[in-house]
Amino acid sequence: MCAHPANRSYWVYIVTNKRNGTLYTGITNSLERRVWEHKAKLIEGFTKQYGLDRLVYFEQYRDVNQAIAREKEIKGWLRSRKLALIEKDNPIWADLSGNWSEDSLDSSLRSE
Repeated sequence: MCAHPANRSYWVYIVTNKRNGTLYTGITNSLERRVWEHKAKLIEGFTKQYGLDRLVYFEQYRDVNQAIAREKEIKGWLRSRKLALIEKDNPIWADLSGNWSEDSLDSSLRSE
C-alpha cells in the first residue's frame, strides 16, 4: 500500500566529514536511506569526493516546497551561519545517525 503524499516527510540535512569540515546541505524524502547512501559512498560527486558521511544537522518538513525553500536558504548562507546552525543543537558535532545501523534499514530503502 502506498503512503498518501500528504503523509510524507521531507528532510533538509547537513553532512560533513569532521568537525568544522566540508559541509553539504541536501534534501531527501528518506533521511535514513540518504545517510546510508552517503556512508556507503553510493552518491557520485561532491559528497563522495570529500567523504561527507557524518549527519550533523537535520530538519523535517511535511511540505516539499517548504523543504526545498529551506534547503536553498541554507545553501545561500555564509559558512559562519551554517556553523552556528549546527552548533546551536549539536555543539559537539556528533553524528546524529550514529545509533542507526545498516541492519536497522529495511533493504527496500536502499537504492541499489
